[in-house]
Amino acid sequence: MFFDVDKKINDLMTELHNSEDVSSRFFDNGNIRLGMIFLKSMTDDALFSDAIYKPIKEFKGEITVENLINRILINGAVNEIKQEEVIDKILKGNVVIFLSNDEKIIAADIEDFIMRVPTEPPTSPVIRGPREGFTEDIKTNISLLRRRFYTKEFVVKSYSVGKYSQTKVCLVYLNGIADQKIVQEIEKKIKKIDIDGVVDAYYVGKFLEERPKSLFKQVGNAEKPDIIAGKILEGRVGIIVDGSPIVLTFPFVFFEDMQNSNDYYTNNHYATYIRFIRLFGYMLSVIACGAFLALRLFHYNVIPTKFLITIANTTQVIPFTPFIELLFIILLFQILYEVSLRLPSYLGLATSIVGALILGETGVNAGLISPPGVIVVALAKIAVYTLPEQAPQITVLQILFLFLGGCFGLYGVVAGIFYLVNYLNRIDSYGAPYLAPYSPRVCSDLKDAMIKKSLVDMKKRPMSFENQNIVRQK
Repeated sequence: MFFDVDKKINDLMTELHNSEDVSSRFFDNGNIRLGMIFLKSMTDDALFSDAIYKPIKEFKGEITVENLINRILINGAVNEIKQEEVIDKILKGNVVIFLSNDEKIIAADIEDFIMRVPTEPPTSPVIRGPREGFTEDIKTNISLLRRRFYTKEFVVKSYSVGKYSQTKVCLVYLNGIADQKIVQEIEKKIKKIDIDGVVDAYYVGKFLEERPKSLFKQVGNAEKPDIIAGKILEGRVGIIVDGSPIVLTFPFVFFEDMQNSNDYYTNNHYATYIRFIRLFGYMLSVIACGAFLALRLFHYNVIPTKFLITIANTTQVIPFTPFIELLFIILLFQILYEVSLRLPSYLGLATSIVGALILGETGVNAGLISPPGVIVVALAKIAVYTLPEQAPQITVLQILFLFLGGCFGLYGVVAGIFYLVNYLNRIDSYGAPYLAPYSPRVCSDLKDAMIKKSLVDMKKRPMSFENQNIVRQK
């Protein structure tokens, strides 16, 4: 029985709307006609020639499916596929091959994407420790983790997400450590994702959050394999998304962001000191503007007399109310930040100089803003980046606390803090309390919370969330 290879290829070309990057090749071997279809945009010409075309052309025997798989195409991953898998294989960079003397279909995986090499990510520089980072290629990212887990217990599960993008999403964890209930719950949520396309890991993360409408971050993330490997060893589950250098982790607790990879490659006493600096920076960035405004409007008798005189002298010519002045300065800083992000790098420095020196100094000299207001807002804005992962929600909280301080004074600020802590205390991520290990108090986890103990003292895995094996070392 013979099949019309040309018709099969033409039908597939039509089904793919005759896209410019869809290509086909034909080869005749005696009475047998062989046809190939693939995407030029995802297949390297030299690789196609060396791995597919030349081996077929130089083969002296009869071309059959068995010979193609076992004797001819030995330089690539070659598998027999079903008719309903053909389009999917083509779109994922495979060369699909038809033979006129056999109804079987085979696919050769020789996809070739343009991708970055693993380099140190700009968001996580280290003084000591590994400097490689994830890339946008999911195979590379999995291999970077595989190098750290030479064990059969390292599990990788794959899914396709997105109606049109069909993005590959991989769930990774250590069998025997990660809690299977958490793994199954995340799997269930991934399978339920119904969206047109996924272009980044954060698309998937939003569907996996326990409270997707909450202001606060509920997903762990990192760009470095050593950080993700450390979290997986603690019993967390990783989510790798093709096309994104960000790997997500679940469960997530607030104090994860107080930690940094540098903490584990330096003296533990210094790491403890730095963590308290981060916590202080977080608190300062959230409440500084609101507290300063409350003191100026309602509690000026608390301010030392000399400082109060300085504030009075510098603000008496300001045409705005203290609230409008601080709000204006905050918005000015935010505008400069957004502009510096989007300008070309060679203009970014110039913009920073113009914004900080010319606009700031000129605004003060012109009597539009006061030096104390500029200092307080600048401190609050700089302190945001002691915890860069929390920057988006901190920025929103700054405005909220500014309103509380302006409307209700320090009572409003204190009430806001109580409400904030109470709200965070009610959040959990896959069974992990958001403020663990302090609320609730988990004594064994305090060794790697704000105070960092030596690695040899951390004999148990975190107990703030479920895992199957709590013993880290004996």
